[in-house]
Amino acid sequence: MGQNSWFMIKLAWTSGEKKVIVLSLLSALTAVALNLINLYVSPTILSVVERKASVTELILTIVVFVVALMVVSAASSYVNTNTLYGRISTRCEIIAELNKKAATTSYPNIYDEKFKELKIKAQESIGSNRAATEAIWTTLTDLTTNIIGFVFYVVLMSSIQPLLLVAILATTVISYFVSNHLNEWGYRHREEESEYTTQLYYLDRRSSDLTLAKDIRIFGLRSWIDELYAKSMAAYTAFQSKAQGVYLWARVVDLLLTFLRNAIAYAYLIGLVIGNGLSVSEFLLFFSAVGGFTAWVSGILGGFNTLHTQSLDISSVRECIEYPEPFKFEDGEHIEAEADKLYEIRLENVSYRYPGADKDTLTNINLTLHPGEKLAVVGLNGAGKTTLIKLICGFLDPTEGRVLLDGKDIRDYNRRDYYKMFSAVFQEFSLLAGTIATNVAQDSEDIDMDRVKECVDKAGLRKKIESLKDGYDTYLNREVFEDAILLSGGETQRLMLARALYKNAPFIVLDEPTAALDPIAESEMYQKYNEMTNGKSSIYISHRLASTRFCDRIIMIADGGIGEEGTHEELLKAGGKYAELFEVQSKYYKEGEDEDEEN
Repeated sequence: MGQNSWFMIKLAWTSGEKKVIVLSLLSALTAVALNLINLYVSPTILSVVERKASVTELILTIVVFVVALMVVSAASSYVNTNTLYGRISTRCEIIAELNKKAATTSYPNIYDEKFKELKIKAQESIGSNRAATEAIWTTLTDLTTNIIGFVFYVVLMSSIQPLLLVAILATTVISYFVSNHLNEWGYRHREEESEYTTQLYYLDRRSSDLTLAKDIRIFGLRSWIDELYAKSMAAYTAFQSKAQGVYLWARVVDLLLTFLRNAIAYAYLIGLVIGNGLSVSEFLLFFSAVGGFTAWVSGILGGFNTLHTQSLDISSVRECIEYPEPFKFEDGEHIEAEADKLYEIRLENVSYRYPGADKDTLTNINLTLHPGEKLAVVGLNGAGKTTLIKLICGFLDPTEGRVLLDGKDIRDYNRRDYYKMFSAVFQEFSLLAGTIATNVAQDSEDIDMDRVKECVDKAGLRKKIESLKDGYDTYLNREVFEDAILLSGGETQRLMLARALYKNAPFIVLDEPTAALDPIAESEMYQKYNEMTNGKSSIYISHRLASTRFCDRIIMIADGGIGEEGTHEELLKAGGKYAELFEVQSKYYKEGEDEDEEN
């Protein structure tokens, strides 16, 4: 709790939000001041009446308290209103740090289950004003208020019987812990509740998913979904009924102990009035103080309990932000990607096993991508082609072996510098919610429009884009922009080619980005990529062997290694798995062509 409280205080200080600390302290002081004014107002006025003081003194006393209440209340409202903005800004600093971590973390962390869980927990701790990273300021302020108030009330009540203080303290602490234990029943059974809410959320989400609308109607699934929802809701309702029964007992215990505490206080103070001549005003002051003292003690206990819960959430945030990076970034050696320079990439005895897997995906790979070479990587789905590309591009580090750039281990480089070596189009590519020009340049500010147009023209998409009303400023992604357009599959592929050309990196990588197209369209698209990337080192991946015949060299991945290697003609002559698979695929294409001719 101490470490995380200090973390938040230091963050507010370093992020230029020092006023959050000052305003939180002022908020606590004004809250205590208001409490003390309200505590003394009635006993003081009553004391004036008891002394039969003049009307002028009575009015003056009332005016003083009224003015004090107005001034302190105004100050409290002002402070509490203005502290909100700094608290939000401080939380936004944490959001920015988490977003930066998520966007720049080493690629293997994406597969790390612990990192993924921490990221989810961290997101929950920053998502609203009630989230721990902002609510902790309220908790710290309340704790400060309760501690200061507790000290004042201890001094005030030190003049009466210490045993009364002990009795009040004991009943308050017992009431707090018993009630807290019962009220935490829901927290202790959160997994059971989560099971019900997850079911309800899933059914609600799936039944309202537009992509399932046809299935629900065709197969008559509505009554089945309604039945499942009713069962889940009944189970959830039963759980909540049980929980409310437990919470009711918590309120009963609190009521009984409160009654006992007040009875003890009344009996003792009435005894003082009868036996020791305690005035009515003093009786009112001390009895009000008993209730206030109880509130301060409960506030301190509850505050620390809340702070502990919030600290756990903030710990998740800090763990996520500070999660270890397996790659070197700023601490790695700088390397400049020169577009016109030819580089060599070599894999030496490279093996890779995914975390939790019982065997290697790739084993003992030795491969050299020569400067300016066009290399094809082929094989059946699941053979490890994409894993090989991730190793070459530096998204993953080998479990064994080395990946070398011009003879130097890429682990020594700043990994972000190394990424600049590659222009790539993967199976799953990103279309940003922005303009066509933004998607080509992957930038929203420093866009070279002449270069954008040149790359779009080379990709064969210029006529289409310039026919649009807004041209290169046309928006994509209708989830964000209502006037956005939808490109066809082939047009999107050409846009990705334009993006790769715009980056103009030394290496071009195509990881089956055309898998959704038919074989002929894919082959044509690969030929287009080949023409546009002439003179650059290129890697083409496909499970369709006909698409990569133009490459200088073809390797076939099978059984976790390089099964065959050579040109297209050499591999056909060898009569191995490549030739066998090519024959099967080409026969299928021919049969498809024959059927088209007959139709």
